Amino acid sequence: MERSRIRPGPATSIRTAVVWEVLRQELDRHAGRSLSVLDIGGGTGGFAVPLAEAGHRVAVVDASPDALAALTRRAAEAGVADRVRAAQGDADALGDLVEPASVDLVLCHSVLEVVDDPVPVAAALAAALRSGGAASVLVAGRAAAVLARATSGHLAAAAAVLTDPDGRAGPRDTLRRRFDADGATALLRAAGLAVEQTHGVRVLADLLPAAAADGDPGTLLDLELAAAARPPYRDIAAQLHLLARRTP
Repeated sequence: MERSRIRPGPATSIRTAVVWEVLRQELDRHAGRSLSVLDIGGGTGGFAVPLAEAGHRVAVVDASPDALAALTRRAAEAGVADRVRAAQGDADALGDLVEPASVDLVLCHSVLEVVDDPVPVAAALAAALRSGGAASVLVAGRAAAVLARATSGHLAAAAAVLTDPDGRAGPRDTLRRRFDADGATALLRAAGLAVEQTHGVRVLADLLPAAAADGDPGTLLDLELAAAARPPYRDIAAQLHLLARRTP
């Protein structure tokens, strides 16, 4: 599959550009092959449909029937309904939904921070991969949550995120946990995956006023891409993206 064939569409913005850049590099490793892709929590198909348009076969597992219905419509409208399969289910039950060692690429975006326990989910996504297969994992970043709360004057909440073992702001927090790069890497390594790349997503974009971001989006995008893999900038990103591989 050629790089130019991946067409994420207008949503290819600062919020997704870094992830797509890493995915394009991974797909380039398999040029000419149609990959088997598993998108855990893939919702309405923001990643699944462009990948199917590029010729890959994508199975989306999501707990929301409404999201899967939207995915099915979106795939049909894009002419790739035959390459997209929707399955309703929770990430926690992934092992019952996917055959072991059957997938070339797993996407697990914004899932590990909301499941009951990320350890078995990480183990299940690793088990789904064929030897040499890759996992694209996107998680919420702890440092960004601390900074966001502190700069908005919510100092107690900032302190809670900083000190809580799971990086939560309190019982009303909508996320069960947040990660730093070392914690996310350790989780994937424990599942048997080798982490090859770690990038920050939305390193600077969330720190800027809308007027500044909208005024020169091209320069901001270039800056985001340049900062994404460079600590300490990477580590203050709203999300962390890891590419990990199942080794023989």
